[in-house]
Amino acid sequence: MSEDVTRTSLCRDDILLSGKVALITGGGAGIGRGIAIGFAEFGADVAILDADADAASTVADLVRAKGRKALAILADVTNRAAVRGAVAQIIRELGRLDILVNNAGGTRPLPLLDMVDKQLDKRIDLNLTSLFVTTQAAAKAMVMAGQGGAIINIASIEGLRAAPYHAVYAACKAGMVNFTRTAALELGGHGIRVNCIAPDVVFTEAMARNSPFARAPEFKKAHARYFPLGRAGNFDDCAGAAVFLASPMASYITGTTINVDGGTFAASGWTRDKDDHWRLFTRNPEA
Repeated sequence: MSEDVTRTSLCRDDILLSGKVALITGGGAGIGRGIAIGFAEFGADVAILDADADAASTVADLVRAKGRKALAILADVTNRAAVRGAVAQIIRELGRLDILVNNAGGTRPLPLLDMVDKQLDKRIDLNLTSLFVTTQAAAKAMVMAGQGGAIINIASIEGLRAAPYHAVYAACKAGMVNFTRTAALELGGHGIRVNCIAPDVVFTEAMARNSPFARAPEFKKAHARYFPLGRAGNFDDCAGAAVFLASPMASYITGTTINVDGGTFAASGWTRDKDDHWRLFTRNPEA
């Protein structure tokens, strides 16, 4: 074997993000906040872009508490000029941009037949159009710097399966998964890696507001039944995947989607019964 084939130089420091600057859209709450704090814990300076100024400032303070630089940016990801201005501000104030996390997005349940044009446009702008605009702006800055970079898109397991009452959201997230593959090819020559994380149920502030059932006792009781790993996800689950994908540990990974879902996509209709046996499409939760 040649030396290149047998070479092993992996070290513990390869998981660190020291000296890197990250931009996280929708970083003021939920998964975005978890990733921001996780990045700071592993050494990155973090810019938090959010439409809620107070939320962005709060997360920026948490990042600084870990000894890292932080920048809170008030901006709406559907405002293209604001997004491009935010990238320019990061370069100006933090000196560089190495990591982008496209986290902003969201949905509310709405039957397809009840949706009006304004609702359709709003969902597409938030969940898909903003992805193109932010990625392009950040990638241009990375290419100009000539030091490579990492782009991480927060999709959803709903982009890989059907999602009744969330048709547009699911379609946008499916688009995000395929955009990840295409962008990985186009940007790979510049040393920019593009990957995707697809969470399932993660309890966020938005879920608490829009889906009260998610915190109902009967839903929590069903976790062991519907989640192969026995629980719903949390911010650290997503942050751990994001830190890995942003770090040198993932230096040969691009164009992939990691399902951070506790195994629900793999289950695809298989659930545990009360005797801890796997069954397909059981209707009776006591069966």
